[in-house]
Amino acid sequence: MVSKTIVAQVTVGSNPTPSALEHNRRAIVTSTRAIGVGIACATLIFIAFTPAGAAAATAAHESAAHALGAGEAVVLGVVEGLTEFLPISSTGHLLITARLLDLPTTGTAGDAVKSYEIAIQFGAILAVLLLYRRRVGSMVEGLVGRSNEGRELLRVVAIAFVPAAVVGVIAEKVIKDVLFGTWPVVAAWIVGGVAVIALSRTGRLSPVGGRGLASLTTRDAMIIGGAQVFALWPGTSRSLVTIVAALLLGVSMSAAVEFSFLLGFVTLGAATAYEMLSSGKLMIDTFGIVVPLIGLVVAFAAAAVSIKWMVSYLSRHDLAIFGWYRIGVALLVLVLLATNAI
Repeated sequence: MVSKTIVAQVTVGSNPTPSALEHNRRAIVTSTRAIGVGIACATLIFIAFTPAGAAAATAAHESAAHALGAGEAVVLGVVEGLTEFLPISSTGHLLITARLLDLPTTGTAGDAVKSYEIAIQFGAILAVLLLYRRRVGSMVEGLVGRSNEGRELLRVVAIAFVPAAVVGVIAEKVIKDVLFGTWPVVAAWIVGGVAVIALSRTGRLSPVGGRGLASLTTRDAMIIGGAQVFALWPGTSRSLVTIVAALLLGVSMSAAVEFSFLLGFVTLGAATAYEMLSSGKLMIDTFGIVVPLIGLVVAFAAAAVSIKWMVSYLSRHDLAIFGWYRIGVALLVLVLLATNAI
């Protein structure tokens, strides 16, 4: 990475410079990483905004407080916002992006980075709140007994929320220790991609026809909620499994997508609140308040754009394109692994 090259020049001092061969090898690795970031998610062009001086200070002083600068915060915010509600796994993209940015993955700094990645989900949550404020308002009215429709929707969303919440709390340590890795993410991307393409070819994921949001039953909510448990495996995508489960139950594409957003609003809200209560202080002590706020604002803007595009696209198409994307990004990551770029 550029930061490593800068620091090498700063810290070597009077020592001889690396050989031409070593210099070329480092340049190739750096270029491969840059290309990988660009292809995997074009939004990583924002990495250009990372201050070189701050990057040099990061490695030179081995300081956790500078492990995540404004540039990295912007990149992660864009990635989070664009991918959170698309059926391609935001967790998987954030994990790979963090590797490409060479952010710490262990120790205090590593824990703070992971907390940051969860905290900026709040930006995506706010985007749903803004775009679906009337539906959310109806649910609030249902909570206080002013809307029967809102109360029923709130009830099925609550039922669908429970399975993943329970399993997530019980299996939290196993999930973080075993599944948060590059290989599990790649495997989930491929399996999910193949499944989506196969189902699309049967016509069962068609954007035409199906039941409305008001038709969702307790049974539907339990099945969709059970499917959401699979999304605890990074790379699977909460959005993917909830939308596919709803479509297979005969729900229309528009209703499936909207229910996925509303369920995500509750699920991500709970996950973010839990993370902030348990590790929020560590994140703020490590990065301060400005850097997380930058990521949150960027994630909000990116999520708003992503949601509006997704709703428009899926009103005319099925999910096949996302299946092909998942396989493509998985193959790209395999190439990056094979070339030691990550």
